[in-house]
Amino acid sequence: MTTKTRAAIKAVFGEPLLVDEIELADPNEEEVLVKLYATGICHSQLHQIHNPDGPVPTLLGHEGTGVVMKAGSKVSHVKEGDRVMLQFVPRDLPEGMRTANRSKFTWRGEEHDAGVYTWAEHALVNEQMVVPLPDDVPTDVTAIIGCAVITGVGAALYSADVQPGQSVAVFGVGGVGANVVAGARIAGADPIIAVDLEEGKLGYAKELGATHAVNASDVNAPEAIRELTDGGVDFAFDAIGVEQAFVQSVESTKPGITGVHKGGTAMIVGIGQGPVGLPRLFPMGERTIQGSIGGSERPQITMPRYVELYKDGELPLEKLVSTRYDNLDQINEGVRALENGEIEGRSIIVYDTP
Repeated sequence: MTTKTRAAIKAVFGEPLLVDEIELADPNEEEVLVKLYATGICHSQLHQIHNPDGPVPTLLGHEGTGVVMKAGSKVSHVKEGDRVMLQFVPRDLPEGMRTANRSKFTWRGEEHDAGVYTWAEHALVNEQMVVPLPDDVPTDVTAIIGCAVITGVGAALYSADVQPGQSVAVFGVGGVGANVVAGARIAGADPIIAVDLEEGKLGYAKELGATHAVNASDVNAPEAIRELTDGGVDFAFDAIGVEQAFVQSVESTKPGITGVHKGGTAMIVGIGQGPVGLPRLFPMGERTIQGSIGGSERPQITMPRYVELYKDGELPLEKLVSTRYDNLDQINEGVRALENGEIEGRSIIVYDTP
């Protein structure tokens, strides 16, 4: 038996996404069929859309919420009727596996591979890509937990393990950077310095917990950060992925003292699209550069914690979701707005509510 549904498809490079009907088979023993309630629109998908070498057709999106319609015989952590979150990081891969097995979809009579995808009204995904969602929280704002939150909040709480009183700078306060700010506030960081080129986003970051704002179009950001912190921050997060942000995040960390203590850490969270260079005197100060993807911890551990932080009023998901669209046909408008820097925080599409 098959399920017919609609999905946003990268069908031809250089053209708008095509919202069209696809067919999904019943789940195999390790898959789940999910009816989507909501999805986030993540900047990472822009890289996929604009990659001329990427496969087509491709289904996109990697954070969302939904309800399980059917589950395979070996799926034990969720069942039919359960609400779930979808995420881009496998929840608990068996030893020796690096990625979850891919599923299939049929479009215009031909079968194709797919990983996790949420820009669709239904999704057939490997059971590794879903985590239970409690019944006592909304299904719209929680849609961003599967990427924006685990990536941004997780970078602060898990990858960096920011401690109370440590200093933080965040370069780029879009969907992920805003979540880094929120995570740093939860961790008790002080100061929390937001860096961006747009005053609107800087004001938004202060609403989320940033104590200071630096407009990098007006001043030299590393110099401003060093002045605010008496030499540099413990952690500087690059949430953009461009070379300038990478270099400036390194330059903004505090130097160490040889033989006494190491310097600060530049946490690289944004996905870059090309090579970057290090400052010539990088070895001076014994600073650290560390990558962070998906918060460096298993989603089955972190995602329930983020739900609890939201319920306790510590994680302001309503503020982190700044723009809403009410159907899949608006996906190209959502992509356009994100590309043009019009989105503060995260935008979502709400398909349905339980």
